[in-house]
Amino acid sequence: MVPISAYLILSFVLFSIGAIGVLVRKNAIVVFMCIELMLNAVNISFVAFSQLHGNLDGQIAVFFVMVVAAAEAAVGLAIIIAMFRNAETTETTDFGELKF
Repeated sequence: MVPISAYLILSFVLFSIGAIGVLVRKNAIVVFMCIELMLNAVNISFVAFSQLHGNLDGQIAVFFVMVVAAAEAAVGLAIIIAMFRNAETTETTDFGELKF
């Protein structure tokens, strides 16, 4: 059996990589992928704690997080495509406002 500390370390590493990616990268698609990585890191910790306590509450929360992430992916990609069509770039520094 894998100890919970291994899952939490994995979750921390993935969340840290995602947070650094959001703060450092300028490409909107990469920032978007880093946000998704952060959501998945939280999902890992939810499932780990759910398994530790022997109930399904964490796994139910993961289901709802994944539903919200799917909706966010649809809306986020639509916004990124609109940005690219109007400005022909996906760099976040080129967009000071949401005017096109």
